[in-house]
Amino acid sequence: MLGSTHGTLTTDFRARVEACGETPRTAVHSTAAPAGGDAAELDVSGRPLHSDVPDLDRFFRPESVAVIGASDADGRPNTGITRQLIAWAGRVGARIHPVHPTRATVFGLPCHASVADLPEQVDLAVLLVSDPVLVIEQLADTKVKFAVAFASGFAETGAAGAAAQARLTTAVQRSGLRLLGPNTNLNAFEEFREDLDGPAIALITQSGHQGRPVYTLQELGIRLSHWAPTGNEADLETSDFISYFAEQPEVGAIACYVEGLKDGRQFLLAADRAARNGVPVVAVKVGRTETGARTAASHTGKLTGADTVVDAAMRQFGVIRVDGLDELQDTAALLARARPPRADGVVVYSISGGTGAHFSDLATEAGLTLPTLSAAKQQELHQWIPDYLGVANPIDNGGHPVGDWRGRKIIDAILADPSVGVLICPITGPFPPMSDKLAQDLVDAAEATDKLVCVIWGSPVGTEEAYRTTLLGSSRVATFRTFGNCITAVRAYLGHHRFTASYRSPFDDAPRTPSPSFRKAQALMRPGQQLSEHAAKQLLRAYGIRVPREQLVTSAAAAVRAAGLVGYPVVMKASGPQLGHKTELGLVKIGLTSASQIRDAYRELTDIARYENIPLDGVLVCQMVERGVEMVVGVTQDDLFGPTVTVGLGGVLVEVLHDAAVRVPPFGEDQARHMLTELRGHPLLEGVRGAPPADVDALVEVILRVQRMALELGDVLSELDINPLMVLPRGQGAVALDALAICR
Repeated sequence: MLGSTHGTLTTDFRARVEACGETPRTAVHSTAAPAGGDAAELDVSGRPLHSDVPDLDRFFRPESVAVIGASDADGRPNTGITRQLIAWAGRVGARIHPVHPTRATVFGLPCHASVADLPEQVDLAVLLVSDPVLVIEQLADTKVKFAVAFASGFAETGAAGAAAQARLTTAVQRSGLRLLGPNTNLNAFEEFREDLDGPAIALITQSGHQGRPVYTLQELGIRLSHWAPTGNEADLETSDFISYFAEQPEVGAIACYVEGLKDGRQFLLAADRAARNGVPVVAVKVGRTETGARTAASHTGKLTGADTVVDAAMRQFGVIRVDGLDELQDTAALLARARPPRADGVVVYSISGGTGAHFSDLATEAGLTLPTLSAAKQQELHQWIPDYLGVANPIDNGGHPVGDWRGRKIIDAILADPSVGVLICPITGPFPPMSDKLAQDLVDAAEATDKLVCVIWGSPVGTEEAYRTTLLGSSRVATFRTFGNCITAVRAYLGHHRFTASYRSPFDDAPRTPSPSFRKAQALMRPGQQLSEHAAKQLLRAYGIRVPREQLVTSAAAAVRAAGLVGYPVVMKASGPQLGHKTELGLVKIGLTSASQIRDAYRELTDIARYENIPLDGVLVCQMVERGVEMVVGVTQDDLFGPTVTVGLGGVLVEVLHDAAVRVPPFGEDQARHMLTELRGHPLLEGVRGAPPADVDALVEVILRVQRMALELGDVLSELDINPLMVLPRGQGAVALDALAICR
């Protein structure tokens, strides 16, 4: 049995983290980005902690626009584009200047022969040319703020196109302007309805056509304020637009279709800004499968990134990931318009017991909370609903009252319950006049409450008056066409507000300077090599992670002496820089209790190593640790996000169970704890079948120390695997029984 070195995470953890050179986190809740913060400030890994918000006002609302390559000739593609740009400029109040070397006028407007002949400094240059690089170089002298390149044939086409895009990026960086594209389209210059009120959706799409379902929400009365079709993102990227939209007062939600992320850290900083401001970001991110990832790379030339890491990073910073474009539009629409919830409870109200039961099953399975209404509330509802119908939740009204006032009374009574934050009424099909009266009562009740009222109109026709006029005519009722989309959107709505209510930016507390542990660890690193288990454990010890008592020996006699010092029973393991899975090779002996067993084990281990031609730096004689939950904690390098931290169930079944959670540094203690609750095997830590609860605080401490290691050694540590990390019963700590470390 190991003695306890682990105390509470509030006092002892703080002291031991400070001893390791770390700054403990405080309980201050950050609600806004640092005012006037240094955009160049870096964390200990050399990555930025803040990013500038690009001023895109003059992109979306320019005062003057140059159309380079403008045309009004019949049958030319540039003609239609020029016509649309002229109409758009008229709507936003911009002066437009066509540029073409051989035309005196275009659509009646004076045409200029070159960029140098423009009569004024323009805010936006639209490039209708096949090679935008030359024009970008010409624009550098004009101090233009923004340019759009529609041309294709860049990174989406392969190596040659990627090289051309690299040249374009270099030209843009030299010019000082900001570029949208290449391989983009006219979506930014669409006509947006000006007659709609309320918070708006801002839309970002790498593939323009994928934004059409969200754009058409305007026909259902939902406002759209911006559309950024980012294309290949040679310069301006998804992250830039998220940061900008998160600062716009009219934006209620940001909807994204993402094929690949250009810079992982910039994406996290943008998502962090949205989370600080309470602006929900809803995203479809393709690349969940190998086929999807391959298709995305060929389309936009982006690095898709390991999907498990992308998924974890999005959850970590509150980005709501959905699968389909229908989910994107419905979830973004709800989040943009709904007020914050008063409670997490969801009540289901229907005219059919079967419908209510079906929907309740799906909602509960999805994680929504359907509270049982109090006896007093049920008695109140039974004033208007027959006693033989269930009103505990779901509520079966047996047929919504049509001829009098009872229907509205029922709905108002439900909404008055303090446990209810959301009322959902599934209407599987129109049944006039009952469904018409039900729709009107729901709308009237929604107008009088600050709680969310949702309706699912299941009719495949969608032309009914109750749907087209009554429900869609209300800005206070969220109307869906499917059960699934309603559940997805409501779950995202409740989850978003829970997340932002307690959100604290991890970038505020990210370490800026190396700890004393870093200096100790540097001496242990061997570039391009795998460390022996002994050296890897020294690395852990440098960061304050507990390892068993052990000694490295090079003779049988020394092994016997070491066993006496360590204390029987012991474990003996071969240790060398090329050893990974020692158990499979028979290079681990456990439960040794005598000197003769020690000598025999030493000879057997060294004989196997010689036979397998495995160089050793010695044999480890280790304290034997039992009675705990075997976990794995590790570090891997992601091409997009850099170092990542993983925790999961460990031991010999780690590669079989695949039960792991991932986070991208920096993250705080709350995220470390959330990682554990994501595991299917989490109940093992709570104690099962008579086993005592595990020391979760100690496990969390190890995760945070490994994160510090990942941040400080990210440039030199390719991989770290602590497996198993034995998490002992509560109050007794956690011990790294084995470790693998590979240097970059």
